[in-house]
Amino acid sequence: MAGGAILGGAAVATWGAVYPGAQIFGPSLRTTGDAGTIALTFDDGPNPAATPALLEVLERNAAHATFFVMGAHVRAFPEIAREIVAGRHTIANHTETHPNITFLPAKALHDELSRCDEAIHSATGVRPHWMRPPFGFRGPQLDGVVRRMGYAGVAMWSRWMWDWKPQPASNVIRRLRRVGGGDIVLLHDGDHRNAQGERQHTVKALEYWLPRWKDAGLRFVTVDEIHRAATSANAPIAPPEKTN
Repeated sequence: MAGGAILGGAAVATWGAVYPGAQIFGPSLRTTGDAGTIALTFDDGPNPAATPALLEVLERNAAHATFFVMGAHVRAFPEIAREIVAGRHTIANHTETHPNITFLPAKALHDELSRCDEAIHSATGVRPHWMRPPFGFRGPQLDGVVRRMGYAGVAMWSRWMWDWKPQPASNVIRRLRRVGGGDIVLLHDGDHRNAQGERQHTVKALEYWLPRWKDAGLRFVTVDEIHRAATSANAPIAPPEKTN
């Protein structure tokens, strides 16, 4: 019985660490909360081989997105980080070096996030409000560190496009067909192993889908906009002003 309980507990902990919708290691943002919107999110940049092209595609379609950047890549390409912010996209923390944080000590995790924050602020003047754990892996230390550092929260996703390695654009286009209103979509403009990784398949897939989503009446939101809308919806209603 004891062995079964241990195995069961380990299975739950593993599920909580890797499943995007799990909440046992703290709350996370996983959908937009609005069936009329989509949140496009990009991990592992900035990347000169893909991010500028993505920014152009987004601008052509009047779409804003969220970029979860690595501190090491921001330090290498600060001008691209500034382009992200200039385009009125949300820039957010994806750690300094992209480690698996599941068993990372709290102090080491704090250092990873702090160094990425510093890189973002140095390049753009912006302090990020959101973080996303590398690989989507979480651990029991994450929630406490995120709270102590004052982030708005942890942003996960509801749709993952498996675009993290070179492939025909048609594969990503086919997977994006599953995206619908309310989804937070995980895509990659960068490669944590290669600062200038190949990501043209992602660029081409967005060139295909962005105008089609617009024609379907969907709006594009950032994680900051999702948070503001949720906060506004939950705000207490002010009492009516007294009149004489």
